[in-house]
This record gives sequence, C-alpha cells and structure tokens, in this order.
Amino acid sequence: MKTDVLIIGAGGAGLVAALHAKEAGVDVKVLTKEYPTRSQTCMAQGGMNAVLPNSEADSIEAHIANTLKSAHGEADEEAVRFMCGEAPNAVAWLDSIGVCFSRTEEGVIAQRALGGASAPRACYAQDYTGLKILHTLYDKCLKEAISIESEKIFLSLLKDTHGTVCGAEILDLKSGEVEHYLAKAVIVATGGYSRIYDANSTNSTASTGDGIAIASRAGAKLIDMEFVQFHPTGLKNSSILISESARGEGGYLLNSKGERFTDELQPRDALSRAIDAEIQKGEDVFLDIRHLGEEFIDKALPQERKLAKLYENVDPVHELLPIRPVAHYTMGGIVVDHTSQTTLEGLFACGECANHRVHGANRLGGNSLLEIIVFGKEAGLHAAKYAQAQSFRTPIENEQSLLRVIDAYTNELDFYAKHQELGDLLYEKLGIVRTQCGLEELQTFISQTFEALPRMGVSDTAKAYNTNRKEFLEFINMLEVSRAVVDGALQRKQSCGAHYMREEDV
Repeated sequence: MKTDVLIIGAGGAGLVAALHAKEAGVDVKVLTKEYPTRSQTCMAQGGMNAVLPNSEADSIEAHIANTLKSAHGEADEEAVRFMCGEAPNAVAWLDSIGVCFSRTEEGVIAQRALGGASAPRACYAQDYTGLKILHTLYDKCLKEAISIESEKIFLSLLKDTHGTVCGAEILDLKSGEVEHYLAKAVIVATGGYSRIYDANSTNSTASTGDGIAIASRAGAKLIDMEFVQFHPTGLKNSSILISESARGEGGYLLNSKGERFTDELQPRDALSRAIDAEIQKGEDVFLDIRHLGEEFIDKALPQERKLAKLYENVDPVHELLPIRPVAHYTMGGIVVDHTSQTTLEGLFACGECANHRVHGANRLGGNSLLEIIVFGKEAGLHAAKYAQAQSFRTPIENEQSLLRVIDAYTNELDFYAKHQELGDLLYEKLGIVRTQCGLEELQTFISQTFEALPRMGVSDTAKAYNTNRKEFLEFINMLEVSRAVVDGALQRKQSCGAHYMREEDV
C-alpha cells in the first residue's frame, strides 16, 4: 500500500494535517487505532485561545507574554510568537468550515477567561469545544474524500538503507495481519502519554504514547519528557475532567472548612500544587459552581453537570464537586523543527506527541487546541511539499519485529497488574511534587519491569481482534515512555513549572 503522505493518528492535529496536505495536492492516508471521533481532542472542553479582531482589551503581545510566563522560560519565543500570531487565522478557518462556536448577543464568537490569561480570549462552544472541532474536522475530511482507516495499530517506522523514513509497519486489529504502508512522508500525530498514570489521568485509555515510543526506537530525539501537566479539577473518584471553563465562568475552590484557599485562575501547575497542599493537610477539596445558577450551568456548562452526575453521583447545581489534580497533558515529546520535521529524514510530527516548544514547562490553558490547528496545518503543508520532491523508497527488512519478539514471551506474570502498579507509582513519585529518592525508586521499578517483560506475554492466541496483544504492545510503549519521563526528571535538578521538586531535594 502506497500514499504520498501517511498520517498516523486521527485526532485534531492529524485531521488538520490531512486536510492541508490534501489541499496542497498530494495523496493522503490516515491510520488510527481508535475511531476518529473518539480521539483525545474531544476532551479539550474549555476553549481555544485567540486574540480576535474585535478584542479591545487584549492583544497578541499579551497572549505571547501569558504563554511565555506560563512556560517558565522553557518555550521558544519565536515558535510562541508564530502560534499566537496565527491564532486569529486558525479560528477564522475553523469558523469557515462550520465549527459552531458560541456567540455573543452581537453575533461574534464568544470568549472566556482561562487560568493564566490576562483577558478573556478562549473561543468556545459551550463546554464541548474540542468535540465540536473534532467532529467538524472529521466531516470535512469525509467531504474531501480523505482515506481514514481505523483499528490500525502502529508497530514501527520503515526506513531505507540511508535511514530515511519511508513508511510504517501496522497491525490490523480486525484481521491480526501485519501490513506495510509505504509513503514519501510520514506524519506522527498519535497524541500524548498521560495515560502512563493509568487511572490517575483525565485521558482516554488510548493515550499511551505509542508514537513517541516508536519514533524514539527508530532514533528520533525526545525533549522535556518530565513536563507532565496535572489538571487541578479531575473528579476525585473517577479522574474525569471538569473543564477549566467551570472556573473561568466563576467557580470557586473550597476546602473541607468551606474556605477559598487560592486564586482559581492561576496557571495549572501552581493551582495543582495549592490543591495538593490542602489534600496533604488532610483536607478534602471541592469545586463550587452552585452560585452560577441552574439556568447558566445548563447553558454554558452542560457537559460538566452531566459528567458530575454520571461519574460522581453529584449534581453541581446543588452540591459541591469533590476534586483532585490528575495527569492531563504532556508537554514533552518528539523534537521537531519549524517545519514540523523530526530529527529523522522523512518523519514529521504534530499535536501532543510533538514538541514545538510552545508550552515549555507548563501549558497555558486554551493553547492545546490552538497548537493542533496551527501546527497541524504546518505539518501537513511541509510534509506535502517534502513528498512532492521525493520518490518512493524501498524499506529495509525489520529483522527485530516487535511482534515476533513478544510472540516468544511466556505468560507467567500479569502485565495488567504491573500496569496499574506503574500508574500508581508514577502518580505518587512522579506526580505534582517529586523527590530525588522517589524518582530513583521509580527508576528501579521500571528497570525491573523491563527485565521481567519476557515473562509477561499475552495469554490470548487468537489472531483477529486480539485486544490482549494490542494492550501488551501499549504497555511496552508506556513503559518506555515512563523511563524517558523518569530519566528527564532525574536530569533536571531544579524545579521548573510542572516539574516540582520538594525543597529539601532541590
């Protein structure tokens, strides 16, 4: 199977890349292990930052300043300036393809304030912003006849004798067969890795860092893997995300005594630490939106009410919402240049798996949807331009196919139990507050788990729809990503944004 540009991942970044690559005149194919409308983009609820032409109390310079401040000196200013400068165009493009943004009485796109912003600049669609963007992008891809194939498991990158990426090895979940897709350019848009924290994450079970692990195995460089953002308001018992829009619309944070103990709209890293400090004192922490009123909540925050009732059996119109910080977004990822090309020839990356250095040590709320639109476009255009100058290459045979390796493993140990243990240990020792001793203990655990992998093989021998095999492949990827996160945290001795070392360990 051949295509000019092969895109792996069908979330917002992948679909934006596909649309712009197709518009540039090349053949495009998109592969995804999930169905496109189930990708993590749909969980970005609060809004997308942009300084619109009608914004009198805001400026692009203020957006840049807020982003750089939140990043704690770890972002690239040129990249940030580009992203913020392109934001109005990105919103205008989404509006033009049919995204149903909420509107003011005057008919202009409505905007709300999110944490760390100096003005209301998050364009939103109730509290379903990411979902409505994702569904619109998917509809547009169908209209443009872009080929999208689901239930395709990314195994490895194909390279020619010169080390240039020329395709991908894929496991078809439906049949159990291994497939080779040849391409003149490959874009990895597989999302982030916060599901390494298992149940302590707002993300879907699909956010396992596959593209990052596979690109790294192929020789691509990673950066800033230790920067994991914890969202302040995950539901206490389920980790389901309660959007920042709930605080942006005026929600309060209260402890068990009913006291407001912090500024609810400070950047996420600082707010998560403030909540964690209350929890360490023995306090429960709650989100209070009762004062907003039922009519307003049902109009502006309908999803938050539904999620709270469904997963916590609490109606936020009348009751306090019990919350805790949980892993939400990963700032680290694959190193890319200004064209979105990785350190491997022929391989591009965009979205949460890529590090365009616009988030630094702490992502500003509202910038994730912005990034996937701006840099998804850049990845699609540059990959298309690259592909137009290339011919198809012949890949070298992969003698160490991961499937052949794991098929020889025994099944003495339960990797599912190890997965849960890994997630809990990461949350405890590589969470909101970290210590040198805890990181070293975690590093040892990961090394020992790697050594035990040959005794953790799959028990299901079926070929078609073997989810046991799929989940073991994901576990291996998560283990490799976890090692990179721990190694990065150990190398970064000083606290910085989301990487916060306890004072006696600094």
